[in-house]
Amino acid sequence: MPLVLLIGGARSGKSELAVRLAQEQTAPVVFIATGEAGDDEMRARIEQHRRERPPSWQTIEEPLRLRETLETIDARSCVVVDCLTLWTANALDRLGAVHAETQAGAAAATAAARAGLTIAVSNEVGLGLVPDNPLGRSYRDLLGRVNTLWADAAERAYLLVAGRALPLTKTDALQELLP
Repeated sequence: MPLVLLIGGARSGKSELAVRLAQEQTAPVVFIATGEAGDDEMRARIEQHRRERPPSWQTIEEPLRLRETLETIDARSCVVVDCLTLWTANALDRLGAVHAETQAGAAAATAAARAGLTIAVSNEVGLGLVPDNPLGRSYRDLLGRVNTLWADAAERAYLLVAGRALPLTKTDALQELLP
């Protein structure tokens, strides 16, 4: 089964589509949640997401060990990774950019090699303003590289804008456009 990447801006419909795609599967669903409740607002968001998931789904809350977690899940299960955006922030903070990028590539390869459908969700933050501080720029750049690694590993990738999904074409498929 394929790896599918859903990428887009905040509140663009990525997570909702991921849940809908997973609900259509006949296989058991495992939801990997990467967010951590660092404040009251985040705690409330996490609780809301928990309530929105079907009770039959298994949820694994894992902020950092994404590859290792993917390896422990039955290969036939459908997996939702929500989200790479928060995973990247956690990895940058705890591992540094170079090691985080290496771990992202390994996790993407593991996800792509699974027999069951894997759906990964991530934000696209590179379309906005350049952050005014080094940490913000480092995060934006790392997330761009993480998203590229996962998109390269994915069989299909979609950009979500205003609740609409636009298919993303691999650049090597565009060779016929070059002179």
